[in-house]
Amino acid sequence: MYNELYIYSIRKDTWTKVDIPGPPPRRCAHQAVVVPQGGGQLWVFGGEFASPDGEQFYHYKDLWVLHLATKTWEQIRSTGGPSGRSGHRMVAWKRQLILFGGFHESTRDYIYYSDVYTFSLDTFLWSKLSPSGSGPTPRSGCLMAVTPQGSIAIYGGYSKQRVKKDVDKGTQHSDMFLLKPEEGGEGKWTWTRINPSGVKPTPRSGFSVAVAPNHQILVFGGVCDEEEEESLEGSFFSDLYIYDAAKSRWFTAQLKGPKSDKRKRRRGKVEEHEGATEQEDGRTGAPEPLEVIKEVVAEDGTVVTIKQVLAPSGLRAPPKAEDSAVEASSTGQEPCPRSNAMLAVKHGLLYVYGGMFEAGDRQVTLSDLYCLDLHKMEEWRTLVEMDPKSQEWLEETDSEEDSSSDEEGAEGGDEDQEEDSSEDSAEEGADPQHPEVAPGEQYEEYLSRTEQYWLKLARNHVGPDAKEKKVLKVAHAMAKTFVDDAVQDIAQAKH
Repeated sequence: MYNELYIYSIRKDTWTKVDIPGPPPRRCAHQAVVVPQGGGQLWVFGGEFASPDGEQFYHYKDLWVLHLATKTWEQIRSTGGPSGRSGHRMVAWKRQLILFGGFHESTRDYIYYSDVYTFSLDTFLWSKLSPSGSGPTPRSGCLMAVTPQGSIAIYGGYSKQRVKKDVDKGTQHSDMFLLKPEEGGEGKWTWTRINPSGVKPTPRSGFSVAVAPNHQILVFGGVCDEEEEESLEGSFFSDLYIYDAAKSRWFTAQLKGPKSDKRKRRRGKVEEHEGATEQEDGRTGAPEPLEVIKEVVAEDGTVVTIKQVLAPSGLRAPPKAEDSAVEASSTGQEPCPRSNAMLAVKHGLLYVYGGMFEAGDRQVTLSDLYCLDLHKMEEWRTLVEMDPKSQEWLEETDSEEDSSSDEEGAEGGDEDQEEDSSEDSAEEGADPQHPEVAPGEQYEEYLSRTEQYWLKLARNHVGPDAKEKKVLKVAHAMAKTFVDDAVQDIAQAKH
């Protein structure tokens, strides 16, 4: 957990860590809102803290302000505010902060919220609202944004319910509401459920939200958890949706691609993209989503395969829908699928930073940075690349496929030396124990010759209780990485 503050300079294209005395304690899943008052202020509420060993876990209900002009932190102590929570949403509305939802979890139970609070930036007082009408059910991680008409939009989110002892069922919401201030009624609000037209995001949670200069609401990425009896698998997204509040309509954002040499920029399975474009040009039936496969290499040599599902070409905003749509993936610079990224819009550019995705029982934390010109809508531009070797792999402590050797290694046990040597071999691709790649040998030939070796290695790596399907996947990934590294070494040696 961090309580660090970083500032990204758009002009210098650099990140700077800013050390200001007396910051809020370390946390995640909080909310932060910038307002222009007092020369610029950053308001932070709530969130959660968990110690690395899992012994400590709690939710915050504190409120802090960073005065940007003087670069000072201040804790604002005001009674009557929301209870401790994470995953809530908070927006600036006129001279107030408005907060909705979230959840609180303890060792025995959990609760999701649908309450609404306002905080006055003039009086520094909290008030709990009691809107009329039927509002959203309790949830966390939803969209919350102010519309040009002065209402507050709420969309989607996540909640879970206990269906039987020790069994919870998660729900990814896809309903939408407006919280409207009543005319003439100071502090009185009304909930209204709406059903916008157009193509709304597929079910997901952990998506990111920003507001464009034309007041359209942008929704990026997220994850759709597919729950089975004893497992949870997530499909991650990198698509971009636009909600036009004035028209009450959803759009899928389609990128036009760079103006020159659109087709010449080749990467990966370019045939898939060309096939998709042909389908767009001459399709007769309903368009189908396009799957794009990407690979990211882990520290231990595992290749994580990321399946990106691109929405079928449809409505694009703000450009006209008739324009030829070439997916952003054709440039090879788009953000990979992820959840919990950070979004911001500045000078007409949409910035996407970091986030995470899961690979089996691991979480990959990202630190890359991209931007997209919202006026041109041509292609993503990479500002800070994703470096697989610097990614942090966080083991899930409650995973059923926990490997005791992994735990001992993490705690400095007897497995340290073995774990270190395997990591070195994966990074260097030069462990003499691995079967060598013959000159000119293709990956498929190499694998058929050495598969049993890699299966044994993978089984040791993922643990004896892992499913055969996972063992096979890891084995093939490790072999592929070793072959690729060997080929690269040979090429470098020639130069």
